[in-house]
Amino acid sequence: MTISRRNLIKAGLAAGTALSIPSVLRAQTAASAGRTVRMVKGDLRVFDPIWTATNITADHGAAIYDTLFALDSKFMPQPQMVGKWDVSDDKKTYTFELRDGLRWHNGTPVTAADCVASIRRWGQVAPGGQLIMAHASDISKKDDKTFTIALKEPLGLLVDLLADLTPPCLFIMRAQHANRPATEQVTTTIGSGPFKFNEALAKPGASYTYDRNEKYIPRKEPSDGLAGGKIVNVDRVIWDVIADQQTAMAALQAGEVDYFELPPADLYSLIESDPNLELQILDKAGQDALVRMNFLQPPFDNVKARQAMLHLIDQEAFMRVMAPDPKYSNSLTSIFGDTTPVSNDENTGWYKKGGHPEKAKQLFKEAGYAGEKVVILDPTDWHEGDNASQLLAAALLKIGVNAELASMDWGALSTRRANKGPVEDGGWNVFITTESDYSLGDPLTDPLLTASGDQAWYGWPKNDEYEVLRAKWADVATLEERKALARKMQRVWWEFVGDVRLGKYISPIARRKTLTGLIGVPAIVPMWNMRKASA
Repeated sequence: MTISRRNLIKAGLAAGTALSIPSVLRAQTAASAGRTVRMVKGDLRVFDPIWTATNITADHGAAIYDTLFALDSKFMPQPQMVGKWDVSDDKKTYTFELRDGLRWHNGTPVTAADCVASIRRWGQVAPGGQLIMAHASDISKKDDKTFTIALKEPLGLLVDLLADLTPPCLFIMRAQHANRPATEQVTTTIGSGPFKFNEALAKPGASYTYDRNEKYIPRKEPSDGLAGGKIVNVDRVIWDVIADQQTAMAALQAGEVDYFELPPADLYSLIESDPNLELQILDKAGQDALVRMNFLQPPFDNVKARQAMLHLIDQEAFMRVMAPDPKYSNSLTSIFGDTTPVSNDENTGWYKKGGHPEKAKQLFKEAGYAGEKVVILDPTDWHEGDNASQLLAAALLKIGVNAELASMDWGALSTRRANKGPVEDGGWNVFITTESDYSLGDPLTDPLLTASGDQAWYGWPKNDEYEVLRAKWADVATLEERKALARKMQRVWWEFVGDVRLGKYISPIARRKTLTGLIGVPAIVPMWNMRKASA
């Protein structure tokens, strides 16, 4: 008889075992009750939410920092740190005044100078910020609570760009940190948001602790998406790093943790059968899985090799290993996702159910591929990504490509992917990631939809024709015009192959039913508004 992982966990719990639940969790059962929430998440290796677009760092940013504007549940921008704002008659000068009561965690007031420095730093790396900087003639403080953005010409999307939730988001930092280049990491964790990072209790690789900021003054409006009052209903939130998914699942069932961010799909039925647990979809649009290739290093500096990857992929096979239940996944051919208004089918003749490995083999040959090592960064603590990386390596090996997996956790991957050098110097060729389907609807703000070379997202795709089209996005006035522009952009993208899509899937979180009030938005998991009832 074959014993499945699901049955193993079930049997182990029935026998009263803890399946190697870390002693730190067993010792803190009492602390986990009441007003402390424990969440199983990945390892937080980078604390600077501007330096990286990694979602876990964005979650960290949302906890300890605040934003000028925020999107409500209808994705409309609403003031957050801003108390009031206006725009001049010629639409070229925006004036923003901060609301009362904003203070850093060390007690000093938030000032307009902090906001100006933060906008400028964010504007170095975020596509939306880069657009603002290109249009701005001046960004400066007027007084301690007021700053202005003066534009060379009107930019009607300005407030939308400031509010965008696609990482890297515009989190406001102290000027002394925001004044450093965006290429240099900020390692301090003093923000003005609803949670304080507890450095004394931080255990890198094991757990990170966030305490309620008792002096935070939320807005008076009710919570609505990421907008409105950020009311914290618990005293402490602890992120537990539990790489072994059996252990994490056992801890959730035993009540040692309250939340499991990425439960493996083969355990969904077990979770649904447990009266104390519940699956919940926070990002209803889902995640688009994709392959990023390093344009700076062979073989993917050659367009033929990138086109080979496009033909190699069997999307249905990848979705079977990433989201085995077909109700949670589907194929995907548009760079703009499949739930956005600008999703389209332009230039998608490459798609073939089952892939086309012989075509891929021929294209690698045309690219002059000569057997050099192709390094795939493999995130072993992300179950879906690990499975997909192994499947990709096997598919490449099958057509004669010397693929090699470099196994590491996601935290290490998010650091190594910034290396632009050859594999001999710690570089890479390929890694698999995901992006919110919602975010891919806007090429002005999503870094994965840029093709500006060294200024683009990891992989550094470059295509001038595409970038000329992308620059027009801010100027089109109607949805129909955007749809037409999106088709032109997608045609070019699939010609130079900026990345390769593996499909789309929805990934529910698992939580104990005693944990309620989670806010469901794309890209970010906020920790305010949560409530924990007694078991």
